[in-house]
This record gives sequence, C-alpha cells and structure tokens, in this order.
Amino acid sequence: MIHTYLGQTIRFKIRYKKRTSISISIDLYGNVEVQAPKGISDEHLIQALEEKWEWIQQKRKEMKDRTNGPTVKTYDHGESFLYLGKEYPIRISHDIDIQQDYVVFKEEELHIFVKQLEDEKVRQALKRFYYQQCKMLVEKSIKCYQSNFKSKPRSIKITDNKTNWGTCDSKHQLTFNWRLAMAPQSVIDYVVVHEMCHMVHLNHDRSFWRLVGKIIPDYEQQENWLALSSWRMTV
Repeated sequence: MIHTYLGQTIRFKIRYKKRTSISISIDLYGNVEVQAPKGISDEHLIQALEEKWEWIQQKRKEMKDRTNGPTVKTYDHGESFLYLGKEYPIRISHDIDIQQDYVVFKEEELHIFVKQLEDEKVRQALKRFYYQQCKMLVEKSIKCYQSNFKSKPRSIKITDNKTNWGTCDSKHQLTFNWRLAMAPQSVIDYVVVHEMCHMVHLNHDRSFWRLVGKIIPDYEQQENWLALSSWRMTV
C-alpha cells in the first residue's frame, strides 16, 4: 500500500490479523509494517496512519540516520551535541587569559571557552565537560537509589570504556562511561541501578532482573533508548 499525505509518500506493508487494534512498527531501514484487524475498512486504516504520520516520519528518519552511522562532527558555532538526551548547539569563545579550557551549559547552549581556537582543543574541552557532568550525575543517582541496597559502592570511576556503559566488580567498585552524560537522566538512573544491582547479584540471572525491574519498572524503555541512540553519543 502506498499513501501520500502532507506532501510525503510512504509505502506500507499491511498484515491483517485477528486483533482489535492497529499496530505500526518500523525496522532498522525505515520500512513500515502495519498490523491491522481483519475486515477493517481502507478509510479507517488510512485515518489511523494519518493520525500517526508525524511519528512515522520521525521514526523513519531516526532509523535511517542510525543505519547511516554518525556524521562527522565539526567544532564551529551552531554544531550540536547531546547533553542529557537533547541536542544543544555549541558557542565558542576565545580567551587567552584562562588557565584551562572549559564548558558551561547555559541558555540552552554549550558555551566553550578555549585559549586556542583549534578543533582538538574544543573537542577535549567538551570531553572534560562530559566526564565532570557524568561523575556528578552518577553520584546524584547513586544517592537517590542507595536506600534500595544494603551495600554501598566502594568506589566510583568515570572511564572511556568502549564496550560497556557501566561495570561492577566483586569489590563493589563501579565504573561508568563518560558518554552517559549525553543520555537522559532516566537512562543514567537505569545504568546506575543496573550496576548497583550487581552488588547483590553478580550475574544476569532472573533474580538480578527482578531486582532491576522492582527499582526501575520501565528499564526496557531505557535500554531501548541506548540501543537506538548510542551511535549519536559522540564528540
């Protein structure tokens, strides 16, 4: 089925099943599949699609962008970077009198102050900012959820781990990926709770996931955000 609405044409794969409602799914390549009740009229089907049209367009774009991979970042005014789950533009200021390059988040912008106007200096300033923010956000989350645990973390470190968002060893030493500062607070909370649950259950058995689910009931939603957005979390 092909339908044009709001100047955009989309091809839909329709599957009719024994169900009472319409379900819309979009695969990693932006293809749209609709599962609809048997006997539904074309009029009602099209109406349902048009009601979800903006959502469909947004998700198709997200999936296609993810498939294409991250774009190469520039370090000029207006380039956007993720912070707490949202994209914010950067504003760069040249100040030869500062002792160290730094970043301040204010007025919906990431203000970057550097001694030298070089891309690498800007990138390193951003990275330090994310390290600092990640430490602060993780500690805040641990404090918030500590009442759910008898044990406390022995140490907390922020690392550049390329394979994990967080880890917990047998000594209750926790480490977290600095890129988590780019994720929404709810995602940070989930990763923190996930690692704190390993202080109780070192593996991923049923008891572990029951404990995670008890504290973060929507943890699968947070995992899904990471799965779909991790490719955007870069400087």
